[in-house]
Amino acid sequence: MTLRDRITHLREAYAPHEHRPLDGYAVAMGAFGTLAASLAVAAKVTGRPVPERPATADVVLISIATHKLSRLLAKDAVTSPLRAPFTRYTEPGGSAEVQEEVRADGSAVRHAIGELVTCPFCLAMWVAAGLTGGLVLAPRLTRLAAVTLTATAVSDFLQMGYSIAKEAAEGP
Repeated sequence: MTLRDRITHLREAYAPHEHRPLDGYAVAMGAFGTLAASLAVAAKVTGRPVPERPATADVVLISIATHKLSRLLAKDAVTSPLRAPFTRYTEPGGSAEVQEEVRADGSAVRHAIGELVTCPFCLAMWVAAGLTGGLVLAPRLTRLAAVTLTATAVSDFLQMGYSIAKEAAEGP
C-alpha cells in the first residue's frame, strides 16, 4: 500500500462525512518541523547562545507581538493578497478585519494552508516560533519589530475601549 493510499484510507476512516485534508495537514506539520529545525541549526551554526530561561519581559513582548502579527496576517484587509490564493472574501469582519472562507477548489495542501492563514490561533504557533528564533538569531531587530507590533496591539485595544466608552456616553 502506497503512502497516498494509506493517507486516503486514514482520511476516510477519520472523517467519513466531512472533507478533512489530512495530507495537507501533514505537509504543514512537516513545514513547521523544518522551520523549527532550521532555527535550531542556525542558532548552532552561528554560535548564538540560547537562553536557559527567557526573560519575563521578552516572553510578554513576544506574546503580545505574536497576538498582533497573527491577527494581522489572518484577518487584516491589507494582508488579504497574501491569503487570496487560498481563500475567498465573504464579508467585512469589523475593526478593519475581513471574513474569508477557505477555497474548496484545489489540493489538500492548498486547503490546509487556507485553514492555517485564516486562523490567528493557528498562525500564532508559527509566528511565536519565528519571533522566538529571532530573539536568538537577531535579538535587537526582533525586539524592535516586536515593540512595534506590541504598541500596535495596545493601540488597537485602546481604540476599541475608546469606541465602547464613546458609545456608552452617547447612549442608545
